[in-house]
Amino acid sequence: MSLRINDEAPNFTAETTAGTIDFHEWVGDGWAILFSHPKDFTPVCTTELGYMAGLSAEFEKRNCKILGLSVDGVGDHDAWSKDIEETQGHAVNYPLIGDPELKIAKLYEMLPADAGETSEGRTAATNATVRSVFLVGPDKKIKLSLTYPMSTGRNFDEVLRVLDSCQLTAKHKVATPVNWQQGEDVIIVPAVSDEEAREKYPDGWRAPKPYLRFVPQPKD
Repeated sequence: MSLRINDEAPNFTAETTAGTIDFHEWVGDGWAILFSHPKDFTPVCTTELGYMAGLSAEFEKRNCKILGLSVDGVGDHDAWSKDIEETQGHAVNYPLIGDPELKIAKLYEMLPADAGETSEGRTAATNATVRSVFLVGPDKKIKLSLTYPMSTGRNFDEVLRVLDSCQLTAKHKVATPVNWQQGEDVIIVPAVSDEEAREKYPDGWRAPKPYLRFVPQPKD
């Protein structure tokens, strides 16, 4: 059975470009992005890792760590990182997990259990499903999961937007509407009665339908 939103993110210990980490300990009391790659020295992933390095300050502002994973070894990651910095203009400034035995790829159900025990001889095509993004909250639960085809670069601005939404809705009884961006109106969730909403929002709300109640984004 595949991992779902609100499942606990499986814990693991792994070697990374920043040393050995225990995933849950490494996440700590903050948030984390775990994003995976089918193979080092692949073109689309090269652009993705560089872009994430450029966004790292935005994730840091939100108390969210970044962790990359590829099925190749840490030594290959170090060499690949040089190419990423040269071609993308950003040095990789977050850890990259080495997963040459495919343990974490299988733990997160990105590869089947019978995929073998080594990345040797495998190609990006045989690892095509190792192109996922997991957003993990302070409770170590999965808040978002995405899997992309190899030919399509991932939209990490969207992942940042989802992080903003998840952090906001974890603090307030609201949801964010389609294409929501920071500072825009939000929706009072159906579980909040009109009576409770009036206490929270004494200035009222906009309601084109009784179940669709818009209010300005709450302040932290």
